[in-house]
Amino acid sequence: MAPTMLLEDFDYHLPSALIAQHPLAERGASRLLVVDRAAQRFEDHVFRELPEILRAGDLLVFNNTKVFPARLLGRRRGVTAQPIGKCNPARHEFLTTEVELFLTRQESEDTWQALVRPGRKIRTGEILVFGEGQLEAEVLGRGAYGLRRVHLTAASGTIEETIDRLGHVPLPPYISRPDEASDRETYQTVYAKARGAVAAPTAGLHFTGSILDRLRARGVETAEITLHVGLGTFQPVHEERIENHKMELERYEIPLPAAETINRALDGGRRVVAVGTTSVRTLEHVALLHGGRIAAGRGKTSLFIYPGFNFQVTRALITNFHLPRSTLLMLVSAFAGRELILGAYRHAVAEGYRFYSYGDCMLIV
Repeated sequence: MAPTMLLEDFDYHLPSALIAQHPLAERGASRLLVVDRAAQRFEDHVFRELPEILRAGDLLVFNNTKVFPARLLGRRRGVTAQPIGKCNPARHEFLTTEVELFLTRQESEDTWQALVRPGRKIRTGEILVFGEGQLEAEVLGRGAYGLRRVHLTAASGTIEETIDRLGHVPLPPYISRPDEASDRETYQTVYAKARGAVAAPTAGLHFTGSILDRLRARGVETAEITLHVGLGTFQPVHEERIENHKMELERYEIPLPAAETINRALDGGRRVVAVGTTSVRTLEHVALLHGGRIAAGRGKTSLFIYPGFNFQVTRALITNFHLPRSTLLMLVSAFAGRELILGAYRHAVAEGYRFYSYGDCMLIV
């Protein structure tokens, strides 16, 4: 790995007006910044031009995980409500019983890892109630930064059905609005299949059925793998020396046809183009385990990629723009070089690109 890098090395200025709050009406209308690593230059495009930018023989690897409504709003059972601060009696602001829960990882049918807010107040043994008792969560154990292990019980039907009925789309906190009914479609890739993500693999949000058809007609091959995105991917880095940061485990699966397709591309010297940082982490984790090859199977990964990492599979990357000081920005910097990426971000800011989950994207070649 490279010499020690500090958290502040991955900072940049972003005007808040450039943080996309809604998706564009047409997915393929997003802007696409092509970053050429060899030439050290940038080109401005529109995403729908991607089939003309890629070349025949390239292999696109998609993460087909499917987002579920993992954000639940409820209350703490058996806790007496008290006013917080200078309560406005006219509004009846008795807030201490309110609770927000993000389901992050399923351990079994009824036991989950979850992020709970307010984290400090929720103790082991407490019962959290959602939908007036339609779903209850018993806190089994505590972790750092608000993480809890919880046991879920549904009053009727399955837990999955109840979550779908009561849950909200887990939009990132920089989208400063409540989720809307339309987010259930727009915060989902058109090729999503395997339910289990609490955040969308946002690089894939730009693809449409028409763009996929045009890519295949051009001779671009595709493969699908799965990594169920957890909130750990987006947890803030609390360590000043970035190599001390630890990622949360995330579940992945690579089907045999996908593994064979990817290995054929590697053997033929063709470009493997990862769609999103989650695809990169899955591919590179498996390659580390299998001497640079992709093996079919299921597993868990906590791979943290930062500058100095040796990429064995990924040869090009489609990715959105990421938060300052985030592990995602560190991964992209590892792939293309920190100075080039920060230069690309400055260019995107100057040109008014839209940032983050519902924003524009980059193709790094």
